[in-house]
Amino acid sequence: MDLKLDPSRDDLPLMANTNHILVKHYVLDLNVDFESQIIEGSIVLFFESGNRFEKQSGSTKETCQSESSEACRFRMPEPCHSPGTDTRTFSPKTGYNDFAICVKGEKDTSGKDGNHDNPEQACGISSSTYCCDTGNHRNEEFLLVLDCCDLSVLKVEEVDVAAVPGIEKFTKSPKLTVVSEELRNQIVHELVTLPADRWREQLDYYAGCSQAPGCGDLLFDTDTWSLQIRKTGTQTATDFPHAIRIWYSTKPQGRSVTWTSDQSGRPCVYTIGSPINNRALFPCQEPPVAMSTWQATVRAAASFVVLMSGENSAKPTQLQEGCTSWHYYVTMPMPASTFTIAVGSWTEMKPELCSSKDLAAERSLSPSETDSRYVGICGHVEYPCRFQNLSATTQEIIPHRVFAPLCLQDACQETLLHLIPPCLSAAHSVLGTHPFSRLDILIVPANFPSLGMASPHIIFLSQSVLTGTSHLCGTRLCHEIAHAWFGLAIGARDWTEEWLSEGFATHLEDVFWAAAQQLAPHEAQEQQELKACLRWLRLQDEVRNSPQEMQVLRPNKEKTGHVSDSGSSVIKHGLNPEKVFMQVHYLKGYFLLRFLAQRLGDETYFAFLRKFVHTFHGQLILSQDFLQLLLENIPEEKRLGLSVENIFRDWLESSGIPQPLQRERQAGAECGLARQVSAEVEKWIRVNRRPRKRKRREAEEVFEKLLPDQLILLLEHLLEQKTLTARTLHSLEKTYHLPQQDAEVRHRWCELIVKHKYTKAYKDVERFLQEDQVGRWVHKQHGPRTCGHDLSLPSSLRLCALQAMGVYLYGELMLGEDARQQQVARRCFELTKEQMDRSSAEVVAEMLL
Repeated sequence: MDLKLDPSRDDLPLMANTNHILVKHYVLDLNVDFESQIIEGSIVLFFESGNRFEKQSGSTKETCQSESSEACRFRMPEPCHSPGTDTRTFSPKTGYNDFAICVKGEKDTSGKDGNHDNPEQACGISSSTYCCDTGNHRNEEFLLVLDCCDLSVLKVEEVDVAAVPGIEKFTKSPKLTVVSEELRNQIVHELVTLPADRWREQLDYYAGCSQAPGCGDLLFDTDTWSLQIRKTGTQTATDFPHAIRIWYSTKPQGRSVTWTSDQSGRPCVYTIGSPINNRALFPCQEPPVAMSTWQATVRAAASFVVLMSGENSAKPTQLQEGCTSWHYYVTMPMPASTFTIAVGSWTEMKPELCSSKDLAAERSLSPSETDSRYVGICGHVEYPCRFQNLSATTQEIIPHRVFAPLCLQDACQETLLHLIPPCLSAAHSVLGTHPFSRLDILIVPANFPSLGMASPHIIFLSQSVLTGTSHLCGTRLCHEIAHAWFGLAIGARDWTEEWLSEGFATHLEDVFWAAAQQLAPHEAQEQQELKACLRWLRLQDEVRNSPQEMQVLRPNKEKTGHVSDSGSSVIKHGLNPEKVFMQVHYLKGYFLLRFLAQRLGDETYFAFLRKFVHTFHGQLILSQDFLQLLLENIPEEKRLGLSVENIFRDWLESSGIPQPLQRERQAGAECGLARQVSAEVEKWIRVNRRPRKRKRREAEEVFEKLLPDQLILLLEHLLEQKTLTARTLHSLEKTYHLPQQDAEVRHRWCELIVKHKYTKAYKDVERFLQEDQVGRWVHKQHGPRTCGHDLSLPSSLRLCALQAMGVYLYGELMLGEDARQQQVARRCFELTKEQMDRSSAEVVAEMLL
């Protein structure tokens, strides 16, 4: 049944008709132009028709029912100079100008998404508002629908793959005499289904086909969220051309890419992993089930370094006129949303040389590890899998490179480089085979709206992790490394189940970091209990200050994973602006996994986790896939009433605090590290109560040295105090060297400064707003404040998650209605607004009005 939905601004449509036809491989050929802030060129898509479409064969009755029929009008290019078919010689500027006349009738897609009168519908896509995708219509032409937004599509053409030298090996004919659509599609079918051991040959032929001439323009149209393509007379996906080329360019304001300057003032561009993912970078199939491989050639000025999701450590090829070309590829099929690119004047940081033993450490395996290192049959589609490679299974530390703006070279050398080998080794010791063969780590520009982001073969880290001790850098690095397994190698089939990625990464970051530090078991347990204490406080805040409907980890419930007949779907709350600030999927997911680990015991739980990774790597899952396999592996005596149904009920499908977690926190005693913080808080309260002139007999308070997480907890408790004197704040600053701590600690310190108008430390607030605009896991323990409408903070900002650290401070500076604090806010915003991410800048600008 084709479910309908009229999406509101809070729901993100995935328009591609993936049940009819699937992209198996992308070949991108792009030019990066920093002057115009445009990426332009071509992309070639290789298809296989979908099985579901074949089974339906004419049963689908989707039609284009828009009142104005705008979505059903297609453009055939008029006679004019069009882009050449050789993507290596295509001049984007010339092609764009020459082709502009052909698309003069293009609709304006920058406005409204359409009418949104029926918010009750919950799954699928409304054909009347958005969708013009079709199946096999008996008397209608097949329509290919791709996810596309903020792109200028210039031309779409069929590719004559039969013109590639040597391609006849993929046909039954020794010589190609008569070339038909059927023959071209047969060639593509043979190419995309080559066995994994012929991957190099496959990539070469993909490249050759991508350079083949066009053999006919295709009709196309665009709307807000999609690119729609058809070929006259083609009624089924099977008959539709299986190799097409799209000429296009991005737009400077496109939401998938960020054009900015790095910390050294040099221009750069990177993908941001925004809610719309990559559809404003290239036309694609965004639904996660559209697993594909890709290869890309990217050209930029010779002074720039191109980094990308790719298995190879690309080196530049010098072209004419000061231009270089970079080529990357992947052979592991993954969703298009995982594709990442970053182009800038990055400097490579050279780590100390590791021995060959470190890089490919082959050692005898302990009994607890052997279950994750055997070479067995994989459950995914065929590709060159590292889990099938014995040498890869024993490689503790994969090859890695580190890039950053030149001005951060020393900070990287001091803080980051030495952490990578032990963190990679720790991850391997817990989960086994690294899913990816190599890793690049990039310190991204200051406007990056997160502390980190993981993509295949590349991790983005914020500059904020480089300050203070190694704790924040290490934990964040471990979190992103964990995503190689959970989020990338194993992905969620329904994007609303974010906990399957973020909950696992949050839980595993503690485990990896403890192993990387080589902590004794009791020390590791104490630190993890302290983390649980902090996260418990944050979850309570999240629940108090966010809409109930957005606290649910499985909002689609029994409809999770369901799509329309065409394969289109919608991401619930996908465009809700509050969503990016919320951490409920991190926190509740983390506590669920912690609950299960405690129920099973760590040894049993992590042995199961390795089995789970081995079973599901390279695949997409739903919550029940994990839970069912888990319960099958739990001894009967440890289940104690656990079932998939009651885990859904208690943890995944309800808002608020899960009842099992409530009972655990109420019954649990405070951990030793937290008790130590409580004792220190009492000392500071006594110091704050003392008169300025103390009696000589009074002894000075002796304060204990605290870990970074203990400092966070200490400052959270002190933020609850109604008043702290300037003398107390000065002593606090000197005792813990707060201006030199990591970003999370300094954010709490800045809040104390603002709350108590501690003018001597305003410089610390200004530094934070200019250098550390963002960060993760900083939630407010004290309650939300009320204020006038024009200065009101969204509840999500009071939680101060990822993007909200700096934004929250701007709000606090303005809400106090103190002239000097407001001056600080306005001055900092003027200095940083051009470097801030767009959404945060808009929120702050509204506050300052």
